[in-house]
Parts: sequence; structure tokens; C-alpha cells
Amino acid sequence: MAALGTRLLQLSIGGTDFTAQVFNVEIVSRAADSDQTTFSEAAAGGGRIYSLKMVMTQDTAATGLWNKIWTVPGTTVAALIKPYGNVAASATQQHWSGNVTITEPDGTLLGGDADASTTARWSVEVSWDFTAKPTLVAA
Repeated sequence: MAALGTRLLQLSIGGTDFTAQVFNVEIVSRAADSDQTTFSEAAAGGGRIYSLKMVMTQDTAATGLWNKIWTVPGTTVAALIKPYGNVAASATQQHWSGNVTITEPDGTLLGGDADASTTARWSVEVSWDFTAKPTLVAA
């Protein structure tokens, strides 16, 4: 099995490839806040919340990923992460899939610092919660 690299990851949201619009993509988890914990959750160490954390370009085009934050917050969409960039998942080059809810970030949504570079782009960091633990797709 090959270790994950830093150049091949592909991301699709709602069936559309947005690889060219993201700088950072991570699946992160944290403990779930709960007033009540089931015995099953307690035995597993407590409930977890899984999120798709991304840094993306601020692209206001109707087809841009950023535009989804502005136009359809609260919508649940399918997310597919392909860390190896392969078309079909396999036992050695898996994909991860799940549904995420689009939300606005806390803090900067549009704009940023001035920069003399002709290639610099403004970005925004978001964290969209999965509706359940992402599924490992091995074939």
C-alpha cells in the first residue's frame, strides 16, 4: 500500500469535481456534545462528529464551490474524497464518501489582504459536518 502524497487528492461535491478550487482538504473528528450518551457510544469512547475541513478559493462564479456557501447554506450534498486521485476505489487506493451540510464559516467569508502577486488568490476556510461517519470505499 502506498502512503498518501500531497499532490493527487481529488474532491467532488454534489457530483462536481472541485479539485482545482481547494488548497487543503481534511476529514477531521471531534467529540460530540451530548446531554445523554448511549451505552454503545460510551463503550466506543463517546459520540463523534466528523467534518470536511477545506481551504478553498473565493470564486463567486455560479459554478464555484465558494458560491455554494452563499447560495445554498444548510443544503446537504454528497462529498467524495479520493486521496490517491484514482478513478475507481480499490483495496489499496480507497475513497471516502459521505453527505455534508454546507455552512458559512465563522470569520472571513469574502475578501482579504492586498498582495502584489499576480497569482495570489483570496481563500476561505470552511468546516462542513458530515451527517454520519464517512464511509471508506475500497472497491
